[in-house]
Amino acid sequence: MVKKIPITVLGFKKLKDELNNLKNIKRKKIINNIKKAREHGDLKENAEYHSAREEQSFCEGKIKDIESKLSNIDIIDITKIPNKNKVVFGVTVTIMNIFSKKYFKYKIVGEDESNFKNRLISIRSPISRGLIGKYIGEISSINTPNGKIKYKIINVEHL
Repeated sequence: MVKKIPITVLGFKKLKDELNNLKNIKRKKIINNIKKAREHGDLKENAEYHSAREEQSFCEGKIKDIESKLSNIDIIDITKIPNKNKVVFGVTVTIMNIFSKKYFKYKIVGEDESNFKNRLISIRSPISRGLIGKYIGEISSINTPNGKIKYKIINVEHL
């Protein structure tokens, strides 16, 4: 049995858009580049041709990868799940570092969606694993490269 991969509604849309772009825009552009490169003659020493073929291989691999992911996803629409002040996949959680009193706000998302700069953290990250299942007001001790850090859960939003 294949394990389902959780993904947010926005993450699903982005993945579908990327697949559509690869199949309907990028693929056609690459085919056109290969066609143009073939017109230059000898393919053995044609750098443009080899570059286009390499790009085609990469593109087709990416398409297969996305299609495989899409066949094994579980789309979680957090807005349709009742907010019980519990940290679950898809929520936006505000936490406070107990020691520094600094606040952080993260959205817990699937692996392919994570982007730390945009405050999107993977469900598999140490922070997420430490917060999942906890409620507002609880304290979670999270192992980091700098040692254990304690965070208090301040708010849970279903955005």
